Amino acid sequence: MSVTQLKPHPLRSVSVAVVALALLFWLVFYLFPNLDLAVASLFVDDKGRFFIADTAAGAMARSIAGAVPFVIAGVMVVAHLAQRIGWPICRAPSVRSLVYLALSLALSSGLVVNFIMKDHLHRPRPVQVTEFGGPREYRQFYQWDGTCPRNCSFPSGEASASFWLVAPASLAPPPYRPVAMAGAIVFGMLTGLLRMSFGGHFLSDVLFAGLITIWLVAFTHWLIFRRKPLKSSAVAVDP
Repeated sequence: MSVTQLKPHPLRSVSVAVVALALLFWLVFYLFPNLDLAVASLFVDDKGRFFIADTAAGAMARSIAGAVPFVIAGVMVVAHLAQRIGWPICRAPSVRSLVYLALSLALSSGLVVNFIMKDHLHRPRPVQVTEFGGPREYRQFYQWDGTCPRNCSFPSGEASASFWLVAPASLAPPPYRPVAMAGAIVFGMLTGLLRMSFGGHFLSDVLFAGLITIWLVAFTHWLIFRRKPLKSSAVAVDP
């Protein structure tokens, strides 16, 4: 019986790309220190308000965007359980895939972004800074001496949850995987833009949320699948 040689895991190439983009973004925001404020001002009306935050459409869009990652995760769990009880589902995530999804979400959007970074880097949100009528002094994303006590601006938690969709996208059949992953990244950016329009985040918060989340998803994928069995079930969705 022949054994197919497994391809090298993409963690190294993802790491190189993430570091390169992080350095590029840092350089751009360092050379143009008012870029975040300039982009945020595009969402402010002539009364100085982030007006989209007050609209029903904006609130609905935010609710939908926030629910999508968890709905997709739930559908994958249901598909796995349905297959276990004998329903004729041709492709359903394996137990290992579900562990990968749960761990990558908990590690990226949960632990690192929301618990560690947002509560300890102290960057005020756009709606909180004096430039937009708030009480706090504006700080760059790399200045961690702001006056926001907790649940602060950097990085974007909701954008991170949306960028996490690269995890289920990485389990898509190979012919569709690039499109699925590109769609996940676009969805993450759209969620970030929505949060920016609310005055909840700066552009740099969204960009770095994407980089952090994508790297942590890739790391979790490596952690879970690096010892992938040479032969797996025909119905298990393992990458």
